[in-house]
Amino acid sequence: MDNPPRLFSSTRLLSLALVACLLGQAPVLAQDVATDSGNGQAFSLGEPPARDGRVARLIAALMPRNHISAKRLDDTISERALRLYIKSLDPLKLYFLQSDIDEFEEAKLEIDNMVQNGDLGLAYEIFTRFIQRVDERVAVAMELLDSDFNFEKEESIITDPDETEYAETAEEARDRWRRQIKYAILDLKDDEAEDYIDQLRRRYSRYAKRWKQTDNDDLLEMFLTSVTTAYDPHSTYMSPGTLDDFQIQMSLNLDGIGAQLREKDGNTVVSRVIPGGAAAKHGKLKTDDIIVTVGQGEEGDMVDIVEMPLNDVVDLIRGKAGSLVRLGVKPGGVGNVEEYKITRARIELEESAARGEIIEHHLPGAEETFKIGYINLPSFYLDMDAARQEKADFRSSTRDVRRILIDFQEKGVDGLVLDLSKNGGGSLTEAINLTGLFIDRGPVVQVKNSDGSIQQYADEESGTTWDKPLVVMTSKFSASASEIFAGAIKDYGRGIVVGDPATHGKGTVQTLMDLGQQLFAHNRANYGALKVTLQQFYLPDGQSTQRKGVAADVVLPSITAKMDVAEGDLQYALEHDVVKGAKHSVYNMVPVDLLDQIRVRSEKRVTEDEEFADLLRRISSYVAQKEENSVSLQESAFVERRKELESQNKDEEEELVEQMNDGVVYRDGFYNREVMNIVHDYIDGLRDKKLDNAG
Repeated sequence: MDNPPRLFSSTRLLSLALVACLLGQAPVLAQDVATDSGNGQAFSLGEPPARDGRVARLIAALMPRNHISAKRLDDTISERALRLYIKSLDPLKLYFLQSDIDEFEEAKLEIDNMVQNGDLGLAYEIFTRFIQRVDERVAVAMELLDSDFNFEKEESIITDPDETEYAETAEEARDRWRRQIKYAILDLKDDEAEDYIDQLRRRYSRYAKRWKQTDNDDLLEMFLTSVTTAYDPHSTYMSPGTLDDFQIQMSLNLDGIGAQLREKDGNTVVSRVIPGGAAAKHGKLKTDDIIVTVGQGEEGDMVDIVEMPLNDVVDLIRGKAGSLVRLGVKPGGVGNVEEYKITRARIELEESAARGEIIEHHLPGAEETFKIGYINLPSFYLDMDAARQEKADFRSSTRDVRRILIDFQEKGVDGLVLDLSKNGGGSLTEAINLTGLFIDRGPVVQVKNSDGSIQQYADEESGTTWDKPLVVMTSKFSASASEIFAGAIKDYGRGIVVGDPATHGKGTVQTLMDLGQQLFAHNRANYGALKVTLQQFYLPDGQSTQRKGVAADVVLPSITAKMDVAEGDLQYALEHDVVKGAKHSVYNMVPVDLLDQIRVRSEKRVTEDEEFADLLRRISSYVAQKEENSVSLQESAFVERRKELESQNKDEEEELVEQMNDGVVYRDGFYNREVMNIVHDYIDGLRDKKLDNAG
């Protein structure tokens, strides 16, 4: 079998540093001269270095040649790039005036030509104007902080930038900032923060200062990433410094808390807690939490990180194993700040490896108790160095799962649950090999290249390790390699998928192209790198996993299903499409009538279960909160809303903490119990039809 393409999983390979890099830093402009509100000195980045123009021309050539879409760098990409670049500077529409945007849009169809010619003038011009507006707004903010605010007045602030426009005048911008500051004061007052006025002064001053620390490499990365992400959200340009940091990350086991972060609207948001890491063992930090302060050790000052560049936040949080970091966290992004003390540690393979447990399960009303095997698989891992050296005992997810399955067979287990609900991906080779434990042989995934050619990657080892009933647990966080496995199991009719309506939907492959090597054939100079989406995944039947993911056969209610964390939630994500299906076997282990029966029985149990009823109430509340696009600035209404959100968070905390991989293989909560009920119905139904093995 050919070697599968190198896979950049949506979560597996996005280390903290890479996440920071891909999000970029800050941009600037020229035309107007920005002045430093603190000392009156003019701000200027000077002229773009000649090498930056060379890099821009190379990116313009490489993207159409290597991107899966084979799309030209044209006017459509140009318009998108301008919007992305402006948004990366001013995501909340607080700084630019509408007149600035109107002026910039005069060049919206020219960016493609500019990049092809190595002309970065517009990028510098826009950034310089931005610095000018930042200085103006910060000066207004400092003035407003000296004024009195009426917290009894009925007014609100729009929190969804898509629901607002840029200010038309300086007066309108001032009023918007007055409301913004009023909101920040209410937020800090409710957290019982001391000297919140001084805290806001420091925050705004730091914000302006950090933008002025932008250098030419930062600007080039931000601007060219706006161009590449106009193709798709996973194609990015890494500056020389970012590339160096990325290579260090990929070659070392760095110490830290084991969490992936992203920047959103000036906040540091937790995008994933890594199984086996310090944060997972701590048990409280979770997806969608917002980190607002960071302190070192037991007594170090808590540093305000709101509006701080993500790579600087990462530097504060990362540290030596055994050292303590204190995080000020808003659970779910709302409510009061809670302090989490986390001892940094290295992620041990043993903590994130496959682990199994046998559950004796009795379904109320059923005659028989079944032994159900449960395997928690947090990632598709492979010790590539040991495998390359052909060591006999190298670790891999397939080897570990096979060992557990053999033990289950020996102990007479009747059916299996493979939990991929927290599995963000990993090795494509492992996804293929793991599928081979459940099918005899055949194609597992198809890969389309930028030239339109299709390659098939198959399990070529005859026989199965497990031929009994199989249920795959998935969620919106199940991504990439997880989707390949779950999708292949569905296409082969080998088992059923249970969980959120669909998986994450990342069906693309990225590769890293060193630009120094592209320019000179030998890597003698660091010009950064292009991470480009060059291939797309398809399941055996020909459906892409892109955007749509893999649909569950039996859907269970969950809050994760309502979170905007899927591939389709990303701007300019590639579309779903279909290729010709590959010839493969189909097992008769998912009869349509049995699947319908399982769904009906599960829906009835869920409807009658009080804990699911409470979950549905909380889901409804979460959705209502998420759909709010404004917040009252009347103090009594603000405080009341805060109390409601805090109450909701407390209700959810125990459930969400239990979803963390903190050493417990199987948790006997209401959700997992229903999964076991489904497995029980599945085993029972297959036995009645004499279809309970894949032989």
